[in-house]
Amino acid sequence: MLSSFAAPSGRGRGAARLAAATLVSGLLAAGVLVAGAGQAAATDGTTQNQGGATATIGGLKTYGAAVIHDEAGDQEISAGLFEMSVDGGGTLQTYCVDLYNPTQKDAKYHETPWSGTSLGVNENSGRIRWILQNSYPQVNDLAALAKKAGLRGGLTEQDAAAGTQVAVWRYSDDADVDAVDPQAEKLADYLEKSARDVAEPAASLTLDPPALSGRPGERLGPVTVHTGASAVTVTPPADAATSGVRIVDKTGKPVTSTADGGQIYVDVPADAAAGTAELTVQASTTVPVGRAFTSESRSQTQILAGSSESTVSATARATWAKQGPIPALSATKNCAKGGVDITAANEGDESFSFELLGAEYTIGAGESRTVTIPLQEDQAYDFTIEGPGGFAQRFTGVLDCMTQAAEAAEADNTSTQTLTEPSPATVGGTSRDTNLAATGSSDATPVIAGVAIGLVLIGGAALIVVRRKKTSEQD
Repeated sequence: MLSSFAAPSGRGRGAARLAAATLVSGLLAAGVLVAGAGQAAATDGTTQNQGGATATIGGLKTYGAAVIHDEAGDQEISAGLFEMSVDGGGTLQTYCVDLYNPTQKDAKYHETPWSGTSLGVNENSGRIRWILQNSYPQVNDLAALAKKAGLRGGLTEQDAAAGTQVAVWRYSDDADVDAVDPQAEKLADYLEKSARDVAEPAASLTLDPPALSGRPGERLGPVTVHTGASAVTVTPPADAATSGVRIVDKTGKPVTSTADGGQIYVDVPADAAAGTAELTVQASTTVPVGRAFTSESRSQTQILAGSSESTVSATARATWAKQGPIPALSATKNCAKGGVDITAANEGDESFSFELLGAEYTIGAGESRTVTIPLQEDQAYDFTIEGPGGFAQRFTGVLDCMTQAAEAAEADNTSTQTLTEPSPATVGGTSRDTNLAATGSSDATPVIAGVAIGLVLIGGAALIVVRRKKTSEQD
């Protein structure tokens, strides 16, 4: 949440590890793209977006002040609502759930299940959602909110936003934090004490499964649509006019729109050569309160507090071949297991084998299997799984399963370190607090550079390349 702030050095070192990993990831990913240029056309699906809204953060819009109490001393910070602009149209309002992690200016965010964030391993995540459902901006009658909280005076929007954010931090980061304004602080206390466990909300739009495979001449699927929207539009593959691939229902009738629970199929011509195609569905709907939003730039995780009618989308990938193994691959972050789950299904008539971190995995004909790639917190990853006929699918991202506060607790180090740039306060156009270090410089900079150079020299730490094990027939 901070432009710059003093925090335990465990948190500072976490930021240094982050910057180094991000830099190394960028360098190594560039190397992969150059080295694999011959297969670039077959390599896509680079992120683990499970569908929903994608947005760009614009900064703090409605906020007040709060004070963090910790070993570094009392630090005054801004606390309140962020605003995001949704790709394709719409606006989101969010609170942050990673107090000590900076917000990257203009960072791109995508809707994410709790299981892929720190919320997935936080037993109080349901209470955070209750707070969001029962406070500002979901409750925009501030007089009624003040009365419910037992306040004698009224609430301003700034006080309501600050009090709500403070209550969220107490559960998301286990933080000792208070709102500066007495009314905001009383609201925070009321919300914290009243919060009850509430289930995770459903995604605004997803496709199940996100990957499928089969043979030419078949209808591949079904792919089931899950959404809160009243209807979704279905977009066929970009080359559908020339490839003959169609999106149809179970009877073979072309589909251009469907609804929640709708099932669609990819109809592949019998004479089609081995290949892949993507189908996309899109809708306009409000995103459910409590949905998480994450950024691959490691900008702090956000949780949704309000949504206008917004554009949401999801994509499924289909693969086909006449014979041999026919893999269908998808990936999701799994914070409970500390890694990324790769699900591999094989609709072919031969086994599909690949090597992963020195271990070989075999998916038999007609079988499906999920394997977890263990990763370190904040670790960037970039790996490609290859298959027959030039098939290659790449997955990249950063594992972000812990708040910076949780990382600091693990480090168990209480000396101070200054963190800076970038900041919600700066992004939102506010002045910096006088007790905060100047934006744009940091005592951690030499450490970041040193760690980054060290990782580059030892090489490959953040890069995992997975290739299909070739059979003798392919050699």
